[in-house]
Amino acid sequence: MNRVVYSTDQGRHCPECSYPIDECHCKKQAAAPAGDGIVRLQLETKGRKGKGVTLITGLPLAGAELKKLAKELKQRCSTGGAIKNGVVEIQGDQRKVLEQTLQAKGYTVKLSGG
Repeated sequence: MNRVVYSTDQGRHCPECSYPIDECHCKKQAAAPAGDGIVRLQLETKGRKGKGVTLITGLPLAGAELKKLAKELKQRCSTGGAIKNGVVEIQGDQRKVLEQTLQAKGYTVKLSGG
């Protein structure tokens, strides 16, 4: 399959959508997920050799905003974590600290699971 990488008329092109970099459609698709407006905190230990991880789902953020919030939450809990498929994972049982922090930021928070 032939894709344009560079054009003398328009300059560099995106390798995914073949549009010029200024008009790339790939980055625009990373929109915030639609949900019910409730942020849910859940403790999960399955598949983690007994180690608990707090999952944060339902955040109406995407991309850089989600990364920035995840970094702030990890610093608040003084622990590590990751973002996987729009779900923020914080190491350990941090539900109470995260609940207070997210409520202070104006989110509606519910504890889900066990």
